[in-house]
Amino acid sequence: QVQLVESGGGLVQPGGSLRLSCTASGRSFSIYTMGWYRQAPGKQRELVAGITSGDSTNYADSVKGRFTISRDNAKNTVYLQMNSLKPEDTAVYYCNLAHPIISAIDYWGQGTQVTVSS
Repeated sequence: QVQLVESGGGLVQPGGSLRLSCTASGRSFSIYTMGWYRQAPGKQRELVAGITSGDSTNYADSVKGRFTISRDNAKNTVYLQMNSLKPEDTAVYYCNLAHPIISAIDYWGQGTQVTVSS
């Protein structure tokens, strides 16, 4: 049984920082691509950042230079360091683990709320 547990969300003032974590259990995910998505009220879910098994990263234009994604394969964990947060970053953040070849194999976390407000 694969399970993803997210943590680190919360309320932060504009300009502040948060670090999200997502730990997977059930098997090794070292070959999987790991990513963070977010969904704001009334909007579609969007990719925030992704990292491959080879540590190649990609980011949404809106977060480049402010967010950093990283992974620790020994801990089956993916992180999202979020700095210089803006109110428009407010959303539910979801982690995702995707098999690099079989697109039907992917897993989602339950989501963690990030609210940026003064």
